Amino acid sequence: MMRWMVWLMMALMALSGTSAQAQEAPAHQAQAVKVTTLSTMLTDYVGLGEWGYSALVEVDGRRILFDTGGSPDVVLKNAQALKIDLSTVEDVVISHFHDDHTSGLITLRKALMAKNPNALSHLYVGEGIFAPRYTRDGKGDSENSFPAFAKAYLETGGHIQQLSGPDEIATGVWLTGPVPRSHAETNWNPGLFVKAGSDLVPDTLREDLSLVIATPQGVVIVTGCGHAGIMNIADDAKAITGDARLHAVIGGIHLFGKPDAVLIETAARLKGLSYLFAAHCTGIEATFRLRELLGLDRRTAVVAAVGSSFTLGKGIDAGHIAGWVG
Repeated sequence: MMRWMVWLMMALMALSGTSAQAQEAPAHQAQAVKVTTLSTMLTDYVGLGEWGYSALVEVDGRRILFDTGGSPDVVLKNAQALKIDLSTVEDVVISHFHDDHTSGLITLRKALMAKNPNALSHLYVGEGIFAPRYTRDGKGDSENSFPAFAKAYLETGGHIQQLSGPDEIATGVWLTGPVPRSHAETNWNPGLFVKAGSDLVPDTLREDLSLVIATPQGVVIVTGCGHAGIMNIADDAKAITGDARLHAVIGGIHLFGKPDAVLIETAARLKGLSYLFAAHCTGIEATFRLRELLGLDRRTAVVAAVGSSFTLGKGIDAGHIAGWVG
């Protein structure tokens, strides 16, 4: 086991991204943006629900798969049911190591490469995703299954790029890399630990990354679970793009168990947000409370369902189940 771990890390070191924090606004902005939900708990007329997240992000012709769901085949089946061809998607992003965001990776890669060998051939992850995770006593095997996923992925001919900071992967499209955490948000479940020297410290999922899109209307954020904290992610997105306007927050932001005081503070930090397209671990009650606090409504703050989407300039198409009825 140690031999393939060493081989894996050597391969990854050669592909590591080392982009520095952006100091100025990008020269270009994205013009056409659509984000379609492929995995979350709620479904519309088609698709399967699960505890997980995945979304297809389409920006000016570039197609990116953000996370791969909680079951090996749910994203693949949902895409087929929605008549979405993922074989032309060559970039895939994994936001963090948890199984509910990684489990579809190998199934998708193998199924899609039969049609296009380059399908999902380039994988972006945040630095720290390979760190072993332990229970409190630090004994036994690591609880992090992602290294095994990565090994299987590399064996298909895929490439992995680790990001230590922001990286612009297409015009106006950024991956944050690990997010600076100035706000004391604890948007993760306790119980796992990482080694710091000879000590075990709580696992804060330091690798957690988000996708940030600079647009003429403001910043669009896509996040898997928001373990870095949506306040921290929003600050980072503003710093990366040089734009203080938050237009849309899309995906999971792990507020389902948080008290009202946290929701009030979160809403204050997201002031001016035009759209909240909340999925997965955001929580239904938390979404409704944020809607109220942000001054949004049933059209602009929505619980996402499989097949629902956000389109820049048009807003949220929530489908029949979660949608707004006039």
